Amino acid sequence: MTSNRETTTAPSLEALFTVVLWLTSAVAFACLPVPGSGQLAPGNAAGVTWGHVHMNVSDVEEHVRIWVEHFGGRLLDFPVATVALPNTLLMFNAQTPTEGTQGSSLDHFGFSVPDVEAFLERWRADALEVESEFNGFDDQPQAYLRLPDGIRVELEQVPALSEPAVPYHVHLYTDGDPETLRNWFVEQFSMDPRERGFNPYTADVPGMNVSFSPSETPLAPSRGRAVDHVGLEIEDLEAFVGDLQAAGLVFDAEYRVIEGFGIGLAFFTDASGTYWELTEGLGSIANR
Repeated sequence: MTSNRETTTAPSLEALFTVVLWLTSAVAFACLPVPGSGQLAPGNAAGVTWGHVHMNVSDVEEHVRIWVEHFGGRLLDFPVATVALPNTLLMFNAQTPTEGTQGSSLDHFGFSVPDVEAFLERWRADALEVESEFNGFDDQPQAYLRLPDGIRVELEQVPALSEPAVPYHVHLYTDGDPETLRNWFVEQFSMDPRERGFNPYTADVPGMNVSFSPSETPLAPSRGRAVDHVGLEIEDLEAFVGDLQAAGLVFDAEYRVIEGFGIGLAFFTDASGTYWELTEGLGSIANR
């Protein structure tokens, strides 16, 4: 599966490893609280698990503060500003995005929290934007938040949850067929297809649900937007990439290893225009 969409060039993860962002921001971040460590989920039978969400933001320090203070994340000791949460890493490019997430193929991503009302009270007290509140499929409270740079985040309430916030889905939109796109991910990454709420076209990978919905209007590709790309962590990545290439997938950036870090990576764009990174070894930084 390939895409002919034109994309806006954004810095690669490999280039970002050379940025001295950590050195310039470490003092500012040192005062932030440090909750418990986040870890990636064990891989499925194909060695695939959820990895990360990579954002372009105009103020890295402010975004890190929000994710630490409101979502219980933990800032990691890494050259790229990275916050660990259960089952996922959030990474930040110091780059003003072309636009926010809405209107792109990657509309939003979602978190479960124990008490939506209490979360929103703290959120509003911090002068942050609540886009909407509503009751979801199971009549539990839900909400959409709009973070700086137009990053859209959905909340769902899970009262039994012990963590401050746990990622639970990323939501892709396509002007093509969402079922076909979902089935491609199921086949290539051994995801488990299922319905989620009102959405019949979703699939689970350890640590995350990926949801696919139709769009009646053309969408911008994610690359260069506020959420630039999302990532899967994969065992034996070089061989996995070779199998995808043999199946016809054309990569935007082919497999390579970042010297000094031992992290393998490759990038591709799916048929919706969403930019994906495949990594091996990135999950190990959650222990830092």
